[in-house]
Amino acid sequence: MTTTTLLPAASPVVNHRDLARPDFTLSADRVDLWLIRRPTGADAEALALDDLDEAERKRTDSFIRRSDGLLYAAAHVAVRRLLGRYTAVAPQDVRFMREPCPGCGEPHGRPALSPPPPPLHYSLSHSGGVAMVGVATVPLGVDVEKLPGAETVDICSRALHPDEQLEIAEAASGEERRQLFGQIWTRKEAFLKGIGTGLSRSPAEDYLGTDQDRHPDGWTMVGVPADTTHAAAVAVTGPVPAVVDVRWVPDHWLSADHTVCGATAPGPLPAVHASRPQIGT
Repeated sequence: MTTTTLLPAASPVVNHRDLARPDFTLSADRVDLWLIRRPTGADAEALALDDLDEAERKRTDSFIRRSDGLLYAAAHVAVRRLLGRYTAVAPQDVRFMREPCPGCGEPHGRPALSPPPPPLHYSLSHSGGVAMVGVATVPLGVDVEKLPGAETVDICSRALHPDEQLEIAEAASGEERRQLFGQIWTRKEAFLKGIGTGLSRSPAEDYLGTDQDRHPDGWTMVGVPADTTHAAAVAVTGPVPAVVDVRWVPDHWLSADHTVCGATAPGPLPAVHASRPQIGT
């Protein structure tokens, strides 16, 4: 199986056609990734909470730390607004379902739109002030994680595949261990989301370490440039996508007074990195 990483964020291969596209379209050889920052100050106060349904608003209010609730709310507003743009549906009218679990068949597998518009698949992750949404024409999973401290690496590594544990233990320095753990863990969660089991499947069962030839058949792992404090990855069904677009969603795009419906509504186009995946670790 092939592992890919994106070209460095400082020197992406920019797809100018994609930068100029006025609408949100999907392509079989492209994965769209959207990064969202936790809103603060005026952006937090302006967040479009009316886009959320009752369950999402209750979940937002249930967090002990307001900052965690704000990230959850921003991520779910972003999901609704992004998927609304791809499907020409108002954000508050976007409906969700769960696909059957591959293990038991019950409806708690991959999240999906209801009814599912073929072909559109999406995945969502959030951690430590950053969220990521992935959209593609094939099943995928995404994960973003704040890089942990040394103690967390030592504890959480014990849950990984034995060969992954060994690779992390043999890293030359504490910082290299943190980075390697972040790479492996985000690949792991992205893959488990992609197959629809999540962490109900043991993280020790599948190898997603540095030997790309041993990765699960039928899936491609792509490292994603987020920021200096986070690791991120996407697991995609099938071969390496020709292009992976990585964008930061502008904070104002999630505000209540920002119009996102209609053919002339602007999309979150600033800070686009359209990069061709590069084979390698």
